Amino acid sequence: MSKQIVLFLCTGNFYRSRYAEALFNHQADCAGINWQAKSKGFRPHLAKEDLSHWAVERLEEHHVPVSGTSSKPAKLTSFDLAESSLVIALYEAEHAPMIREQFPRWTDRICYWNIPDIDITPPVLALAKIEHEVESLIDQLSAGHAMGRGLDCVVEF
Repeated sequence: MSKQIVLFLCTGNFYRSRYAEALFNHQADCAGINWQAKSKGFRPHLAKEDLSHWAVERLEEHHVPVSGTSSKPAKLTSFDLAESSLVIALYEAEHAPMIREQFPRWTDRICYWNIPDIDITPPVLALAKIEHEVESLIDQLSAGHAMGRGLDCVVEF
């Protein structure tokens, strides 16, 4: 049976989404759930490094392999959205306008976390918030369900 995909989105795909991807893949493996994370960005060409040193350091602190994320930032495509069972953008104020502009058919199909980029939230706080959100998501998926965008939207697997 192939794994279901959770897709994490952010702007440059080198910091928040990649950290969420590696952390989720590690925790999903530990929990024995049939899910895999991927991550993509709206503007990966803006990334100045393959993976943020903040993400690398935090992964190492938690003994999470960096191999749980892709090797380079990658641009979001319609195919990425279509193949994913669950799509999570890291910050609604930043990413909802990009979804509306680039993928208008997906506007109501995205879940949002409230984790701003480094210009608003220091990495130590943002990464801790990602850890909390990933842990909560793993708990939901382990219980057999994932919450959708709306409160009345629960998808059973």
